[in-house]
Amino acid sequence: VARRLSLRKHPECCSMAGGKAIEHLAQTGNRQQHTFRLPMQRYRNCDFSFTGLQTMVNKAIIQKEKEEGIQEGEILSCVKDIAAAAQHAVAAHIIQRTYRAMLFCIKNSILPSKNATLVVSGGVASNQYIRKGLQALADANDFAFLCPPPRLCTDNGVMIAWNGIERLRAGLGVLHSTDGIHYEPK
Repeated sequence: VARRLSLRKHPECCSMAGGKAIEHLAQTGNRQQHTFRLPMQRYRNCDFSFTGLQTMVNKAIIQKEKEEGIQEGEILSCVKDIAAAAQHAVAAHIIQRTYRAMLFCIKNSILPSKNATLVVSGGVASNQYIRKGLQALADANDFAFLCPPPRLCTDNGVMIAWNGIERLRAGLGVLHSTDGIHYEPK
């Protein structure tokens, strides 16, 4: 969404990562100016998917570009409202699916009957709007809530890749043979 909104060109966001830029702009946006349906409403499981939401946001952006007579890559006048609406939809989807997972775990006695804990980490956990929503979900269901400080909430992809490098170095079965494999951290 940040890339499609060209937030690298936005004066307030030019040095921010996409998620941080969305969060920043959403703080002063009106999420009620755009309504994005939550993905996967007919599926009664705990899966997440943001593809449908991304498509809906993209269609809204295209429509607004036509209305404002601007080309793709230019900043929309309603960029803050779209950021707020997209962030809200993402948060609502995450909260809804997490709630389903909590209920599933309780129903199937996967969690302890007392002191159940919701742990949130990774890049999305640095978003304060999402974090507050998940905190409220945990509180409403008598779950403890654990979330690292935002500075430690980094992209899970980076953590997974680093784990792979460490396993590869230690010879812990990532590949049968590491001959010819070269890796270089950035």
